Amino acid sequence: MQISLKPCKDVTTVNTDCLILIVDSTLSASIAKATDAACGSTISQLIKRGDFKAKTGEVLYLPAVTGLKAQRIVLIGKGENAEIKDSEFDKIINAGINSASVAGCKDISVMLDNVNVTDRKTAWQYQRIAQLITTAGYRYTATVSKPKPPLSIRRVTLQGANNDANRRAVHIGASTGKGINIACDLGDLPGNICTPNYLASEARALGRKYDSVSVSVLDEKKMAQLGMHSLLSVTAGSDQPARLIVIEYNGGKKADKPHVIVGKGVTFDTGGISLKPGAKMDEMKYDMCGAASVVGTMSAVAEMDLKLNVVGIIAAAENMPSGSATKPGDVVTSMSGQTIEILNTDAEGRLVLCDALTYAGKFKPESVIDIATLTGACVVALGKHAAGLFSNDDGFAAELLEQGKLAQDRAWHMPLWDDYQGQLDSNFADMANIGGPEAGSVTAACFLSRFTKDYRWAHLDIAGAAWNGGANKGATGRPVGLLCQYLSSKAGS
Repeated sequence: MQISLKPCKDVTTVNTDCLILIVDSTLSASIAKATDAACGSTISQLIKRGDFKAKTGEVLYLPAVTGLKAQRIVLIGKGENAEIKDSEFDKIINAGINSASVAGCKDISVMLDNVNVTDRKTAWQYQRIAQLITTAGYRYTATVSKPKPPLSIRRVTLQGANNDANRRAVHIGASTGKGINIACDLGDLPGNICTPNYLASEARALGRKYDSVSVSVLDEKKMAQLGMHSLLSVTAGSDQPARLIVIEYNGGKKADKPHVIVGKGVTFDTGGISLKPGAKMDEMKYDMCGAASVVGTMSAVAEMDLKLNVVGIIAAAENMPSGSATKPGDVVTSMSGQTIEILNTDAEGRLVLCDALTYAGKFKPESVIDIATLTGACVVALGKHAAGLFSNDDGFAAELLEQGKLAQDRAWHMPLWDDYQGQLDSNFADMANIGGPEAGSVTAACFLSRFTKDYRWAHLDIAGAAWNGGANKGATGRPVGLLCQYLSSKAGS
C-alpha cells in the first residue's frame, strides 16, 4: 500500500480511479464547490432533490462523472456541524474505503478540505487515515483455501501539505496499522499452529528483519534455573514446552531506561484441571492476544524507528489437563520468592505473568505495561469497547487513558485499592491465585501488583477487547493502537 501527500491546487486535474469527497449539504468546502462546478452542478442537484442528504457517514457513489480526470466520485456526508467527533471521522473514512474497494478502485484520492475534528490536529487525521486504510487490508489467509478477496486499493493520495510532520504522521499511522494486522494474524491462527515455539519463531523473524531488534528465548530449563515455577506450573500438563520470549528494540541511547511491554501468551487455554465448559472453548486460541499485541507493537516500533528503547516480553505457554498437570490446591514458588496456592488452574494468566513481570525488573524499566486477556469479569464490567486499566501510579494511568483516546483504542481506569488485597489470603501460601467471585478483574490485578512494586506499572485487561465473537469472529489487534500511540509520544513523535 502506497500512501502519499499532495496539495490539491485544481481538483479537475486529479487523475485517479476514485475521488473521495467529504461534504456537507451546502458544499461549503472550496474543493467540493469546485468539483460540483466542474461536473455541471451534478452534486448540488443530487442534494437538492434529496438523493444525498450528507448525513454523517452517508455514502453516494457516482460511477461516472464529466469535467474531471477522476473516473469516479464517492461522496461521504460529514453532517452539518463545523466540527466532527473522532469516532465520526473513523465512520466517514471507513465508509469511503469500503465504497471505493467494492467498486474495485486501485487508486484513490481523499480530499480533506474543511474537515475539522474536535480537539484533533490535522496531522492526526493523516495518521488516522493511514492506519484505517492499512487495517482495512487485513485478510486471514493461513488456513483457508479461498480467502476473502483482497482490498483492491493499492495507492492512496491524501490532499495536504507534504511536509515532515505530515509525512511522519502518515508513516506512524501506516506502521501502527501493520502492527495491528500482525497481532490480528497471530490471534486468528489456531492453537495447533500458533504454539509457544511458533511465537518464538515470529519474534526471531523480527530480529532478522530489523537491525535495531535483538531476540532471546528462554527455554523451560533456563526458566527453572531462574525460579519461574509459577509460569512453569501452567505448562506442566502440556506437550508444548513453554517459552519466555524477549524482544529488545534499541532506538534510544544506551543509557536510556527502556519501556517494557509484557504479553500473556497462553496459546490455548483449556482451563487445565479446572476445565472450561465446551461451548466457545475454541475461542481460547485468543488467550495469547496479549502476546500478539507485543509482537505487533514491537514490529511497529521498529518500523517507525522510534528514538527510545523498548523491551517486549512474552510469557508463552499452553494450559492443558493431563496426569502431570498442576492441581487445585498445589503450591508453587514464583521467581520473586513469593508462594502461591493455586485454587483454580483456569486462573493461569496471572501465573505466567507474575514471573514475566519479575523478570521485567532486571531491565530497570522506565515503565512497564502488561497486556492480558485475563478475566471474564472484565468482559462483564466493560464489554468489548474498553480495556480495563489498572496501575500503581495514577499519573501513568491518566497518561495511558489519554493516549488511548487519541488512538481510538480506549481503556477505563479501574480501582486497585488495598481493600481488595485481603481476598487473596491463603492459609497455605503467601497468596492464593484467585480472590473469590467478587471483583474478579480487580483481584487479578491485585495479584499482579504484588510483583510490580519496584517500578511504574500498568495492567491492561483486554479480555473483552481482544477479539469479536459470533458471525464476525476474529482478533481486533487491540491494544496495539494504544501502545504505539503511547510509545511514539514518549519518543517525541
